[in-house]
Amino acid sequence: MALVAHAAATSCKQGGTLRFTVAGPGPGLVVVEDAVDGRPVHRAEVSAGPWDLAVPPHWRSSLYRAVFTPGAGEESEVWFVVRPAEPGVRSRILLSVPFATWQAYNRAGVPGEGLYWTEDPDRAARAGFDRPGGGPPPERWEAGLMRWLRRHGPDVEYCSNLDLHLDPQALLPYRLLVVNGHDEYWTWEMRDRVEGFVAAGGNLAVFGANTAWWQMRLEDGGRTMVCYRDAVADPMAAVAPERATVEWSSHPVNRPENSLTGLSFRQGAGCWGPGMPQMYREAYTTAFAGHWVFEGTGLADGDTFARGGLGYETDAAELDFTDGVPAATGRDGTPASFTVLATADLRHWDAYGQGGWAVMGVFDSGAGTVFNAGTVNWGAALDDPVVHRITRNVFTRLAAPPRTDRWAAIGAAPGATALAGAGSWLFAARPDGTLGVRPSGPQNLPLRPLGPAPGIVALAAPREAVTGGPLHLYAADGAGRLLLRPARPEAAGWTPAGRCPAGTRALAVCDGLLYALDGSGALWSAPQGLPAGSTAREWTRLAPPSRLVALTAVNGRLYAVTADDVLLHRRPGPAQEWQELGPAGGSVLLAGQAGRLVGLGVDGVLRTRGVLPAQGAGPAPGAARPAVVAGAALDRSRA
Repeated sequence: MALVAHAAATSCKQGGTLRFTVAGPGPGLVVVEDAVDGRPVHRAEVSAGPWDLAVPPHWRSSLYRAVFTPGAGEESEVWFVVRPAEPGVRSRILLSVPFATWQAYNRAGVPGEGLYWTEDPDRAARAGFDRPGGGPPPERWEAGLMRWLRRHGPDVEYCSNLDLHLDPQALLPYRLLVVNGHDEYWTWEMRDRVEGFVAAGGNLAVFGANTAWWQMRLEDGGRTMVCYRDAVADPMAAVAPERATVEWSSHPVNRPENSLTGLSFRQGAGCWGPGMPQMYREAYTTAFAGHWVFEGTGLADGDTFARGGLGYETDAAELDFTDGVPAATGRDGTPASFTVLATADLRHWDAYGQGGWAVMGVFDSGAGTVFNAGTVNWGAALDDPVVHRITRNVFTRLAAPPRTDRWAAIGAAPGATALAGAGSWLFAARPDGTLGVRPSGPQNLPLRPLGPAPGIVALAAPREAVTGGPLHLYAADGAGRLLLRPARPEAAGWTPAGRCPAGTRALAVCDGLLYALDGSGALWSAPQGLPAGSTAREWTRLAPPSRLVALTAVNGRLYAVTADDVLLHRRPGPAQEWQELGPAGGSVLLAGQAGRLVGLGVDGVLRTRGVLPAQGAGPAPGAARPAVVAGAALDRSRA
């Protein structure tokens, strides 16, 4: 005697019309409510057949639910999104609702109708949206974050995740895409568009897990989802094997999902059935409390938070631990720029389902940033003040206009006297007279001792070798000697290579030249290479004493810090002028590393930033910039 229904689409624009198909004895009643706050917005009488809902222009962009009575549970509920008529006007944040995952679980276990269970030979390979059901599961993984946003802001606009496939322009008006809850099924087109969005400077925040696990295809204008989960059975594998509907990480697709999200369920954990209550007993352990994501939380490394927020499925990266600090190995497809912020050791979950880890982290991809909470149940822990603040920090930073002049913490090197980046390593002269080394990148890894570095006051490494000037680590000591050693994390001795200007405090190597900054702030230059048998270098003073206190080189350009904490840059050569780049982040030492700057502050914190000027500041690219520290005529003095 019940009414059951489905809609012709998973989303509709404000001011548009959404058609429903109703089946049952009728007549009956339909009540439409804003599913985020449960507020009824429309009521109508309906009978079997088509029923059109005219969506008023004033309905907010949100997730909605139409409930038909007399009803039959979830088959009498139809969920849909109202999209903004003018995308990006009210908010630059777009929240995606995982309708594909909801539909994949619709009629699970019914032979020929449900896509589950995964290896059941009677499972369906195709599931249509033109059928009742297909709403969220009872746990409502997505609801917590949506309710939190409604109460605390910021304002967001909504889309169905199918819109990312159907509308090539869907992401263009936005700064931040939010993937929420259990977004397990992605098409090739969805993934390409999201990856392109991030590479071009958009940001992605994943408050979920098991994300982008299966590749699916959409057919029939987006009304049928296809997922064979078996390349042999999928006819597409013979035509376009990269489109086969298997796990993204599997052959023949070979496109690991963590290259997009940073994390994967392959390294994650799961507890199902009777074991599911275990998830409420778990918590994250802080791994990098100095990171901007934890700003204002009051956490220290080793503290726990988000108890109850580690859902029945978690995502993770393959980890290595150095002195207790976890870092992603990258062997599983996680990008090298990934920073591990927190972890949970869930290997004991093998008693409940799948043992593994949960990881929270962040990384840069192209010009954009990706944050991943690593758990399907993040929304359940938003009452935790720490989780609340982390979520606020992520939205505040990633929804804001881009900032290329912002420094971000990557670790610590308290008391270091010199700093240099070489290859994939960061070197520092430590206050105990040893040379320290750690992998480059954003993880807060400790420096490990590599051998003696007595009296070293400056370090530098060239981008490339020249004749007589090897691709080595160059150093200046307090006695004015120039020293060399291989720029590798292996034990090695220092080789004398001549003299430096008296009082040298910083070195850089750029365009075949050595540059030295002396204690008065004067800048000197000498050839990087020496003729065979020669040990003497002629140093030329390029500029008189100034307020420069630190120096390095990145990609054929010199960078310096002034005493009043201004970051400068200039091309190499004798007659170039310094140009202002932005704040120096309190740096007293400066190094170049893989196209970025690394600074050490007086607080002992290592920070990094890119080399591009702040967007929206200064003249257009190619236009002249004012000089802030003028160069002087050549002064050919001997050091």
